[in-house]
Amino acid sequence: MDLGYPGERMGLPREGTGSAAGYGRRLGALVIDWLIALAVAAVLAGALHVGPQTRSLITLLVFGVMAWLLIGSIGTTVGKRLCGLRVVRVDGGPVGPLWAFVRALLLVLVVPALIWDRDYRGLHDRAANSVVVRL
Repeated sequence: MDLGYPGERMGLPREGTGSAAGYGRRLGALVIDWLIALAVAAVLAGALHVGPQTRSLITLLVFGVMAWLLIGSIGTTVGKRLCGLRVVRVDGGPVGPLWAFVRALLLVLVVPALIWDRDYRGLHDRAANSVVVRL
């Protein structure tokens, strides 16, 4: 049974600009964004004199806020940009602040991001009607 290529059902090209982003690039972008969040959280934790558990929560909060604001405003995070990715609505338009918030909230819950469909979309992308594509 031929299920087609990732993104075909949404009208995305098979490869190149606008095609569904693969796992490798997305993971690379996640690592970069997480390292940025860790650095910001370390500065905040030092300034606020908090312990390791609170620092972990600050890291998660920074990561979520960063994903929400950047995806909602410019469609990409620092990590995604460096990896040549952006997030768009399935119809190609911008995600916008409301759906970027929903996406970021589900992303920090982790489980939705670990469940993927054949178009490389996690539950957080499906809920926000978004897709990560290559630049």
